[in-house]
Amino acid sequence: MQKTLEHRVEISGIGLHSGVESKLVFSPAPADSGVVFVRSDLGEKDVFPALYKYVVDTRNCTCLGNENRQIVSTIEHIMAALYMVGIDNVRIEINNAEVPIMDGSAKVFYDILKDVPLREQTVKRKCLKIKREVEFVDDKGARIKLKPAEEFRVKFVIDFPSKIVGHQEFDGIITADLFAKEIAPARTFCEKYQVDYLRSIGLIKGGSLENAVVLDGENILNEGGFRVENECVKHKVLDCIGDMFTSGYRILAAVEAEKTGHFHNNEVLKKLFADEHNYEIIEE
Repeated sequence: MQKTLEHRVEISGIGLHSGVESKLVFSPAPADSGVVFVRSDLGEKDVFPALYKYVVDTRNCTCLGNENRQIVSTIEHIMAALYMVGIDNVRIEINNAEVPIMDGSAKVFYDILKDVPLREQTVKRKCLKIKREVEFVDDKGARIKLKPAEEFRVKFVIDFPSKIVGHQEFDGIITADLFAKEIAPARTFCEKYQVDYLRSIGLIKGGSLENAVVLDGENILNEGGFRVENECVKHKVLDCIGDMFTSGYRILAAVEAEKTGHFHNNEVLKKLFADEHNYEIIEE
């Protein structure tokens, strides 16, 4: 059956780009309502369903928009945590435009939400089952493919010039145990020169070594180095899980991705839903 929270939960933290504290209030929501963000600083009319068709920007994060040209950005880590905890329906009030970055991973969100009692609802959970292969390839050759499968599996490949990252691969069925140990703790990563540039144009005001892995040539600036083995590709998997949940359903698919990001995740969902022969919605 579908599930929602038994009671309200609050989580606060700093926005990566704004440097402003954001407060999130998670509340129970009716069956079949899905994940919905509400900008509490703007009013009840500024509602943002966390669905692929409301994604308006995919540069560095997944960003939702509405008809009033307002946004809620950086939703992917929360979405991944909600998916893995098994929360189908939730209302999330946020007091500004940017979801807090926390430690740059989904670990904080996951650890808090998994300890909240869930309320079973009276409607059966629905799953998105892929019936035929769908692929999106960009003009640089980066590609993502959705294939039929009886479980949610992700295969991801990245290649970076830096030897400290280099070629990394992940291939596994997405279980709660694997997510908790290997994927949720994987932090976002970037090069120091990217940090310097973004700060020069007024972004990442809340960025620090507390919420990202920063690479400088062949060195990691963070004390202690990487948190998990192949942390960079596992963070890409984390983002993929969160973005796939913007389908609005539990996932029965094998996802194969190579050098992709939020843009590609969103585009392949658009392509999938453009033809009803590509998929079916089944009850779990």
